Amino acid sequence: MPLEIEHKYLVRKDLWYAVQKPPGVNVRQGYLLTGPDKTIRVRTTGTEAYLTIKGASPKASRAEYEYPIPVADADELLKICTVPLIEKIRYRIEYAGKTWEVDEFFGENEGLILAEIELISEGEKYNRPSWVGEEVTGDKRYYNAYLAQHPFSGTV
Repeated sequence: MPLEIEHKYLVRKDLWYAVQKPPGVNVRQGYLLTGPDKTIRVRTTGTEAYLTIKGASPKASRAEYEYPIPVADADELLKICTVPLIEKIRYRIEYAGKTWEVDEFFGENEGLILAEIELISEGEKYNRPSWVGEEVTGDKRYYNAYLAQHPFSGTV
């Protein structure tokens, strides 16, 4: 079974805005199904699109199945997803031999910036950049599926 091991953090905006960033990728995603034990997501990232099924995530690990689909199909599926859609710019930042994905949200979740790191094993050690703040792994308020139904208000 494919397994995703991921840690999620709030980003310290004061330090993040000073970081030299590579070009970001516009991401649009929506949810066909959200539940306590699984989600089914559609995502477009420019010229690529994916259908993703994820299992429950009580901690940092969960089952994840991701399949490429035609962008035209993804655009149609996004029309029937929960609204609002998740809209963000994703940056991939290399730091201390690891890739951090940083999402700057806009639209209904404007003002939220999250960083994620995927690991090979649960106990894997890694270094955090200075702009990485409080860990929110396992906090449902920061799951994209939750944000699609309860947009970020800046008060979380």
